[in-house]
Amino acid sequence: MKVSIYGSGYVGLVTGACLADVGHHVLCVDVDESKIALLKSGGIPIYEPGLDTIVKRCIAEGTLEFTTSAEEGTAFADVQFIAVGTPPDEDGSADLQYVLAVANSIATHMDSPKIIIDKSTVPVGTADKVSAEVRRVLDERGLDIHYDVCSNPEFLKEGSAIPDFMKPDRIVIGSEDPHTIEVMRELYEPFNRNHERLVIMDVRSAELTKYAANAMLATKISFMNEISNLAERLGADVENVRRGIGSDPRIGFHFIYPGCGYGGSCFPKDVKALASTAKDIGYHAELLNAVEGVNERQKALLLQRIKQHFGDDLAGKRFAIWGLSFKPETDDMREASSRVTIAGLLEAGATVCAYDPVASEESQRVFGDDDRIEYAADKHAATEGADALIIHTEWKAFRVPELDVLEAKLNNKVVFDGRNLYAPEELKAHGWTYYAIGRGDSVKGNS
Repeated sequence: MKVSIYGSGYVGLVTGACLADVGHHVLCVDVDESKIALLKSGGIPIYEPGLDTIVKRCIAEGTLEFTTSAEEGTAFADVQFIAVGTPPDEDGSADLQYVLAVANSIATHMDSPKIIIDKSTVPVGTADKVSAEVRRVLDERGLDIHYDVCSNPEFLKEGSAIPDFMKPDRIVIGSEDPHTIEVMRELYEPFNRNHERLVIMDVRSAELTKYAANAMLATKISFMNEISNLAERLGADVENVRRGIGSDPRIGFHFIYPGCGYGGSCFPKDVKALASTAKDIGYHAELLNAVEGVNERQKALLLQRIKQHFGDDLAGKRFAIWGLSFKPETDDMREASSRVTIAGLLEAGATVCAYDPVASEESQRVFGDDDRIEYAADKHAATEGADALIIHTEWKAFRVPELDVLEAKLNNKVVFDGRNLYAPEELKAHGWTYYAIGRGDSVKGNS
């Protein structure tokens, strides 16, 4: 099948590469000329394990192409994916200007029937808005061309997007048009061989499914962080609690790890957008607002503990930070808790030396040319002469503490661990002050 995909960011590029890898002929369209030039040369504008290999292979095989021409993209295929960004507006709602701009472009150039697929994460009712925009432009052109707007939300996890796409646990199709459903079934047939993974439903239900899924996962995280705060005050160990409740199959172990808050491009944005949708229809989504509130509070937790330990004035203090991305296996720092900590440290007069396996370049883009932030070549170099170590991301490289090396490099035997990587009793036995999340008296930093 021929497929056009508008937007060559995270969702669009992964979708295009994976569809091309199974034999579909894909044309990715993007208005960013520098990004398209990079992709044509085999470069990748994002970090995602395995994506660069697939893109280069598909370019060489001729199944994956790139262009900046919307006219070319519209003429290329009957199947048109919209996979552009939907950034949060000031009120938390999803900004649909880029989605509707693509709908306008398709309608402006189409001269044959099209299936238009919303792949972007969009609020309920977006398909109706896309359809109305296409109809408006076609009416202006004096044309009566058949089209259908379908919802096909993505469920990709950054860091494992390729296996998520290639071996999906579900493929949600929102459409009531028999032809559209049959085309989508054919499109996804290579990923649907072992057992039926397609979940067919109406458009609005498909749109809500995406938001509901992310809101549920964010709720589990905030719930566990709430429990971790209770555990500290009650002298309990949240890790024991986690194992105790996770053993219940109705709860499970996924997304019940306490920490310093969730981030990324999906959970924060989608929880806010769903709460905003609820507000628009006169419903107060109390739980969603609480989930967001708990997360914002949790992001500030490490900075609060640093100031409790060293005092509010951190002038002259130097801190090593391990991990900048919001999660491992990605360079994405959108809504990352490390941003909150670093900004607070700098404001209090401290300096920072950070190490992340892949996100240092992104951090330099985020914070700009700030000489108060240094970037180390490896994790141990970051700790040289630092007054304490702060752990933000649970990269595998950080899971073994190597206490002797740390003791030789740090000025103080102090660790602020936002991901509970280490055993408090082990560090305390070696004379360390170890601040974890919800680990009973470990928060007190007993040595």
